[in-house]
Amino acid sequence: MTTTTLLIYVLAAVAAATWLRSRKQSPIPTIAEAEGVLSSHRTALRFLGNATDVVARGCHQFPEGVFRLPTLFRWEYVANGLQRLSEIAAAPENILSFHDGAADSLQTEYTIGAAVKHNPYHVATVRGSLTRNLARCFPDVRDEIVHAFNDVLALEGKEWKSFHVLPQVMQIVARTSNRLFVGLPLCRNQEFLDLNVNYTIHIFTRGQLIKLIPEFLKPTLAPWFSSKNSSLRHALKFLGPLLEERLAKDQELGADYPDRPNDAISWLLDIATDEERTVPALALRILVINMAAIHTSSTTLTSALYDLTMYPEHMQPMREEAERVIAEEGWSKASLASMHKIDSFLRESQRLSATGALGLTRRVVAKDGFTFSDGTTVPHGAFLSVPANAIHGDPDNYENPEVFDGFRFSRHRKQGSALADPEDTNVNGAVFTQHMVTTSPEHVAFGHGRHACPGRFFAATELKAMLAHMLINYDVKADVEGVRPSDMVFGAMRTPSATGKIMIRRRV
Repeated sequence: MTTTTLLIYVLAAVAAATWLRSRKQSPIPTIAEAEGVLSSHRTALRFLGNATDVVARGCHQFPEGVFRLPTLFRWEYVANGLQRLSEIAAAPENILSFHDGAADSLQTEYTIGAAVKHNPYHVATVRGSLTRNLARCFPDVRDEIVHAFNDVLALEGKEWKSFHVLPQVMQIVARTSNRLFVGLPLCRNQEFLDLNVNYTIHIFTRGQLIKLIPEFLKPTLAPWFSSKNSSLRHALKFLGPLLEERLAKDQELGADYPDRPNDAISWLLDIATDEERTVPALALRILVINMAAIHTSSTTLTSALYDLTMYPEHMQPMREEAERVIAEEGWSKASLASMHKIDSFLRESQRLSATGALGLTRRVVAKDGFTFSDGTTVPHGAFLSVPANAIHGDPDNYENPEVFDGFRFSRHRKQGSALADPEDTNVNGAVFTQHMVTTSPEHVAFGHGRHACPGRFFAATELKAMLAHMLINYDVKADVEGVRPSDMVFGAMRTPSATGKIMIRRRV
């Protein structure tokens, strides 16, 4: 018997034991096609390649219920219905753990490190300092967008050029984000940018591979897939001297010395304590903040550009809006708020492209499990999610949900504003729910509730500024007319094509 054959038998035995143990422990029903050991294994394999279809079957079978579906080594619990979603979103961390859910999705302990998993203090930096400083720092963001597009696209004249979307968008986003994170000149250092882009890719791709390994084998096998140690060593080459200088200045002069940089390093130093106030620990947080920013903004803008080439009728109205707003208000964070069509287009693209089969994943950490208001209990230790794609495609939530309608939300905002009574908070609240940054039970691209994406305000500012800049300065069209590059799907994760191209040319 070969080693490979033995490993296959071991994995099959582990999967079967897991299935049998989970079957006995939970009264939650499973989808019909996964009844029985062999059927559950077939469904688990189908989930890897077509999770959306597997989850959709469960939603059809249990339209307002909780159901289970098998993955290779455990059962996933899925809660259907907006009421259940709201209850999950409102549950405290000591009942349903967002951090455990995120750590499982990215296999944080192996891909990033245990310190980040157990003390995610950088989230407070993103939610607080980064968001508060967006208006003040916007001129730097705008400046870097202009330089990044010029350098990365490298267009000459007005000839059409093939644009390899996701890789080049990641470069633009990395540069723009790092203008706020570490400033000039490091934000334009190509080796540093490549490190952050590759780190982001490794976290998401290798995390999914590690997730396929049985738990008892992960301590042995996962390090072979992880790049966390080598990435941190590489990062210290660039960040080490800078962080040493900044730590020394804070130690000598305090946190309020004149001309202290207003960047992510300062924001981290404002709240980092004890073992987190070291060069390696701070460098790791810079990598992690980069990872989140690059992934979210790059995939969202890539999908939006694919959609723009598929639905070009949206281009001129958005271009006219951007040109009018800039002429009247100039480039600022505040002026972006007047670009309702651009905001709506990005939100609609998110609705149809930004989520996988499952979202709002939490781990049940309460010893007695998590009980919904109707009495349904999900057991301790289970991973609980909502059917994200199904929510965004539900006709009860959206009219003609299968249709891409880029101005869906701006139209609703306009209609709501026209009818709004200044004293009617319900109407005004309904208008606000159409904004890109606003989460709701019907729109979970940025999550929802107490753990909604803390960086969504930065992401929306960056994305709207980038799309407006592109519309004003460039024309785009599909690489192959009428063909949108296919999204990449693996299990519950979904991202836009990494190999897709569009055509682009300079307008002015």
